[in-house]
Amino acid sequence: MSASPDHWRLLRTPAADGAYNMALDQAILEQVGAGNLPPTLRFFAWQPACLSLGQAQPGTDVDLERLRARGWQVVRRITGGRAILHTDEITYSVALPLHHPLAQGDVVSSYRRLSTALLAGVEALGFRAQADQRAQAIANSKGPVCFETPSDYEITANGRKLIGSAQVRRANALLQHGSLPLHGDIARICDALAFPDDETRERTKVRVRTRAATLADVLGRVVSWDAAADALAGAFAASFGLTLSPEAPSPVELARAEELRRDLYAADSWTFRL
Repeated sequence: MSASPDHWRLLRTPAADGAYNMALDQAILEQVGAGNLPPTLRFFAWQPACLSLGQAQPGTDVDLERLRARGWQVVRRITGGRAILHTDEITYSVALPLHHPLAQGDVVSSYRRLSTALLAGVEALGFRAQADQRAQAIANSKGPVCFETPSDYEITANGRKLIGSAQVRRANALLQHGSLPLHGDIARICDALAFPDDETRERTKVRVRTRAATLADVLGRVVSWDAAADALAGAFAASFGLTLSPEAPSPVELARAEELRRDLYAADSWTFRL
C-alpha cells in the first residue's frame, strides 16, 4: 500500500546498552504522541549484547548466572512477545501518532502495512522473503524464545523467522520495534535462558535453528549494519511515499531517555517485576 506523501525523521543512533535503547524508544514515542515531533524511523544497535524480555514475560525465564558469565545484559521492553538476544543485528523502531494512516485499525492491520516496507528492505538486500500470515502461531507456541515462531505478518524466509517485531500503543502514539539478525548463531539466546537441564537446552537450540534464520543464513553472505540500514530506510521511503530527514534525537528526548533509563529500564524492580 502507499500512504500520502509524508515527512518523517530518520534517526541512526549510536550503539548503546539495552536500558538506554528502550528508554530512547519510549522517549521518542512520547514526543511523537504529544505532536511535538513528526513520525520517526530509528535504526540502532546494542552494546553489549542484551536479552530483552516481553513486557509480560516472567523474569524467571532468564538464567542470570549464564547471562552474566557471557557479559550480556537483560532489559524488559514495554512491548509484548518473548525473549530476543540483541547482538549482531540491526534493530528498527517506528513511532507514529495514532491518527496516522499507517496506524489506523487494529494492531494486526498496522503490522501488515509496516511489514510491506520490511519485506521490500529484505528484498533490496537480495532475498525474496515472505510475510507470515499465521495469526495464531505465537499463541500456540509455549517456549520463551521470540524467534522460535513467527507471529502475524512477521517476515520469514523459507519458513524460518527473519524479522521479529512487537508493538505497543500508548500516549496517543504507536511504537513498533523489531530485530533483523545479520549473522551469528541464532540459537545463542538459549545460553541465557533457564532450562531444566542441558539436554533440553541443546534440543531447543536445534529447534530454534530450524525455525529462525539470520540474514547471512539466507543470503550466504554477511551484510553490514550500514547497508541494512540504507536498504530498510530506502524501502520505507519508497513503500509509503516518505521524505526521510536524517536527524539526531531532540534534547528533550535525550533528557527523558536518561531519566527513563535510570528510573525504569535499568531498575531490577522493572526488569524482574514478574
